[in-house]
Amino acid sequence: MTPASGISRLRRRKLEEKFFQVLMVASILVVIGCLALILGTVIWKGLPALSFSMITRTPQGGYYLGREGGILNAILGSFYLASGATILAILFSLPVVLYINIYARKKSALAELARFSFDVLWGVPSIVYGAFGFILMVLLGLKASLLAGIVTVALLEFPIMSRAIDEVVRLVPNELVEASYSLGATRLETAAKVVLRQCLPGVLTAVLIAFGRGIGDAASVLFTAGFTDRIPTSLLQPAATLPLAIFFQLGTPFPEVQERAYASAAVLTVLILVISLVARGLGRKYTRHIIK
Repeated sequence: MTPASGISRLRRRKLEEKFFQVLMVASILVVIGCLALILGTVIWKGLPALSFSMITRTPQGGYYLGREGGILNAILGSFYLASGATILAILFSLPVVLYINIYARKKSALAELARFSFDVLWGVPSIVYGAFGFILMVLLGLKASLLAGIVTVALLEFPIMSRAIDEVVRLVPNELVEASYSLGATRLETAAKVVLRQCLPGVLTAVLIAFGRGIGDAASVLFTAGFTDRIPTSLLQPAATLPLAIFFQLGTPFPEVQERAYASAAVLTVLILVISLVARGLGRKYTRHIIK
């Protein structure tokens, strides 16, 4: 290799590095720009109709015709539904993930099948979960209700939460697990007191991500949770959600009601942003338990 060819190759590599660096920066700017555009559009269109009374009152007679009322029923209904679904998803996700990582053999067929199932279920459209939940309702003799919505959204959240927790648990150093066994701890004690404590920030983040997905999904509850202008007081009563409230308000021909839809979208967007910030804050708070 001559000195001239070496210099030429070095320049080419620097140009390639510069090109991909510019490409990465451009990609980041596109992502940030999309987020800013969505937030700006929703807030710009929804802010004029947003008021304190709107988020503290339930719909009154003729609300969807432009009369008085608010979306308190949808806000509380979304929290009830997403909270119940997230709790139910946790009860199924944690045992499955801990089993395939602590009890099952490394790279066993059962563990690989479980992870493959998580990936497939994660990619299933939410409307399919809604259709499945509706069939389940018919088989069990249930009506559209908060309970049916919770079960359906829990099925939607389950693969998301399980796959995210699984990836976090797999990052726990194997030496830490072996050290726990060598001190006489059982597999259950190792899973509960060592593994979960080590990956607590990731678990919290996975739970809040699943919660955010549940509170913002419309298709899965379209046929299962129903819709009502009242705040549900029982699991067997129908429940309104913010995504469906936005959908129904945008479907009206009245401009003032459509403005309320954008205001509802702004409320939902702020809620999801708060959930994301809480997830990041909790992750940083509990990072002190992580062995680096």
